[in-house]
Amino acid sequence: MAIKRTKKSTSKKSDRLDEGENDENGINSLEENSTEVLSTKKKEVTITREYKTYEADIDFKLKEIPSKEGEILIGPTRLTRFEKARITGARSLQLSLGAPILTKIPSELTDTIMIAKYELEKKTLPISIRRILPNGLYEDIPIEWTI
Repeated sequence: MAIKRTKKSTSKKSDRLDEGENDENGINSLEENSTEVLSTKKKEVTITREYKTYEADIDFKLKEIPSKEGEILIGPTRLTRFEKARITGARSLQLSLGAPILTKIPSELTDTIMIAKYELEKKTLPISIRRILPNGLYEDIPIEWTI
């Protein structure tokens, strides 16, 4: 199924100014004969572009990759910076809403983001990462498995 989009363009004021249709004060002056020229130049130009579209009704089913204990099959063996940021942000939100702290923390940590980072470093969070491949295969990775 193709979508047709049209774009209409007309002559601009700058096009007319380039052709010398100004008087000495710089104000656009139109005479009778120049009006006829402009009316022929104001013809609308229609540009038609065709775009490829793809059907989105393809069945996409997830399938888990079974892994041995402690073995990461998809992606790097450690958490990426994006995964760390996501976990830290989610845990910080939980802490700010009154969730209990899961480890004994030092007294200098008072900010929820710092507490969430500390819990992530100590690997005490009961959170798993789901890494999904484009073909639908995925693996759930507990934080304890990461380096």
